[in-house]
Parts: sequence; C-alpha cells; structure tokens
Amino acid sequence: MRGGRRVVLLCVPALWTLVSCGIPATGVVEAGGPAHGLVPMLRVYLVENGSLVAVPRRPVGAVDAESAVMNLLEGPTETERAKRLTTLLPPLTAAPTTAPTPLVSVPPSTAPSGGSAAEAAASAAVSVDARSGVVSIHLRYVGEELSDLATAQLICTVAEAQRTTDTGTGAEAVTVKVTNARGRSVEGSDERCPEG
Repeated sequence: MRGGRRVVLLCVPALWTLVSCGIPATGVVEAGGPAHGLVPMLRVYLVENGSLVAVPRRPVGAVDAESAVMNLLEGPTETERAKRLTTLLPPLTAAPTTAPTPLVSVPPSTAPSGGSAAEAAASAAVSVDARSGVVSIHLRYVGEELSDLATAQLICTVAEAQRTTDTGTGAEAVTVKVTNARGRSVEGSDERCPEG
C-alpha cells in the first residue's frame, strides 16, 4: 500500500504542472478547410548587387516552365524591392501597345475563354515550349539583346521550375534557349546557377 501511495503522490505534482501551464481547455477550433497536400513553391532568380539570388514564391497555379517565366516577368514584389532585389528583364508592360497595320484585314483577336485580355497579351508576347530536354523561351516583346545577367535570371528560374515538374532530369543539366523578337538566341544551362 505504501508503494501505491508514493505513485499517487508523485503523480499529483506532475498533474498540477500540466494543469497550471496556462493553456486553456478548448474544443475544436475552426480555422479554415482541411489541408489539400503540399503547396507548390517556385524559385525565381532576381538580382542583388550584381548577383543572382533565388527567391521563393508561392505561385497561383501549378509550377511549370511557363508559369515560372510569367512569374519572373512580373518583377519583384514590394517586399522584395524593400530588400533591394531587382530584375534586369524588361517588364511585359514594356511591350508595344500598338501593332503595325496589317496588309490584310484580320479580325481582332480576343482573349481565350476564361482568360483576361492581359493574359492573352502576355501569352502573345512570350511563349515557352519544353521539348526534347530543352526549354525554349521566345520573348516577342524584347527587341534588344538581354544582358548576360538578365538571361541568367531566365535560365535559372526556368531550369528550377523544369526540375520541379520533370522528375526524370535528375543530375542532368537543364538546357534553356532564350530568343528575342529579332531572332537572336542564347542558350545556357543551370550548371552555374546559385543554390537557393
């Protein structure tokens, strides 16, 4: 009986500690819907003091090469600008607002169903195609040559997204080809991209 009394005496201080820790007893707390798996993360490469920096972002949709390019071309967010991050890529708003007059009458294009006019304009200004181990980016709105660092922003961002979507790439380098409106192309891989 004495051993049983000792156990009870030892348990009382332990229970008192748990009860007095200041955590109120509550029922079920409603805090939104149930979890639906992992939220995809995207890393875009911005510039800080002349060097590439990987910046994590949560994209609205799936992570793929096209969404990575569009996300990067939006430029730094307010928070990123406050951290002195910038981009050397011309924004999509720099695209010419007037098209040359066509020789043949063509009906005006409309945005695809469910998409906005801005999305349609962006997709006309930029195309991304991933085939045969090469991701091709055509920047139809950029006439001048991009700097090496601006090109590296695209290459590293797209290669990172491609690795996320294509699990078969493994240790192989991802090749990215960037072409401007004049047809000038630069090709590179993610071998020299900084780790995030």
